[in-house]
Amino acid sequence: MNWKILALLIAGHFVTDINTGALPAFLPFIKEPLGLSYTMAATIILVFNLTSSVIQPAFGYFSDRWSIRWLLPVGPFWASLGLALLGIAPSYAWILFFASLSGIGQASYHPEGFKTVNLLSGPKKATVISFFHFGGNLGFAVGPILITTFFTLWGLKGSMLFLIPGIVMLAVFLSTTQWRVRQVPLPGQSRGKKLSGSLRNAAVPMALLISAVVLRAATRLGLLTFVPFYFIKIQQGDPMMVGKYLSIFLLAGTAGIVIGGPLADRFGYKKTTLLSFAVSSILLFLFYFTQGILSLVFFATAGMFIIMSNSVTMAIGQSLMPRNVGMASGLILGLAMGIGGISTTLLGWVADHWGIPTALQITFILPILAFLVFLPIPYPPEEIRNAS
Repeated sequence: MNWKILALLIAGHFVTDINTGALPAFLPFIKEPLGLSYTMAATIILVFNLTSSVIQPAFGYFSDRWSIRWLLPVGPFWASLGLALLGIAPSYAWILFFASLSGIGQASYHPEGFKTVNLLSGPKKATVISFFHFGGNLGFAVGPILITTFFTLWGLKGSMLFLIPGIVMLAVFLSTTQWRVRQVPLPGQSRGKKLSGSLRNAAVPMALLISAVVLRAATRLGLLTFVPFYFIKIQQGDPMMVGKYLSIFLLAGTAGIVIGGPLADRFGYKKTTLLSFAVSSILLFLFYFTQGILSLVFFATAGMFIIMSNSVTMAIGQSLMPRNVGMASGLILGLAMGIGGISTTLLGWVADHWGIPTALQITFILPILAFLVFLPIPYPPEEIRNAS
């Protein structure tokens, strides 16, 4: 295990996902000035998720066939550039365009990053993947704090400061070649057979796994999108406190990522994932029906459990498609996250017609649905191969 390369990949993941975490906290600052409805605000998240997630399997597909390691330094920079331009966007259409640019940077980094981490990892894949996820979730957590700080001090033009970490990360990658890990073909691997064989055996369990991840993504994105509006519109809270509240939620998720991988390697991937889904829903309802510090504690703990299975489901997906690790990574993190993002727009429609509390309560049920979808997945993957 080359820890220096892993540390560099983690740093790249951190910078890339700063932008993902900052975008939801950006919405309350532009909704009133631009006269946006909740549906229009949620559509910004949708556009970002479509470009950052749905096209990830395509990047993963090409990553499995050709060397596109140059995306590792370019991805964080492009993601940062798109977000930096959001604050100076002259109209709603330009906001959607710049959000899509940032999304493409996200889409290009993740499949190649997860594939490289898979090549570096040993038998405890969930643990190593959890370290890589840690960088992304830490960036996700820092994003809301940074954007509220920048907007408080410099207004919307403060978003240009997000370009700095992108430039720094690009320079660090280009200053070394250690991250150019060579991919060793698996025994008996051929271009003609590797995609069809891997996908044929894994089709049903992968479909169930992706569905569970979609529901988990919808839960998290729904919370990140509508909890800020819940505190500002329903609870009459301070808008400047929203970023801090979300960051606590996301920092707790970062802790969950670090905990989840080792737990899964020790007690089992399936048990850990089912526990994550079941406990998340309970904690979210407790958050909603309590007040003050206790509510914050439940919200933060829910953030930890929701994301605790992230590295585990990635390891499961890669093990189901061992000859197509890049594509598996794109499907799990990309396509599933993108479809989950569509639900954010649907929840926005619910919020416009029946109110934010109704949209949130629907969100709280989604982890239970994920539990039911994930339950029949046969795992470990040897069970699938033997059955086929």
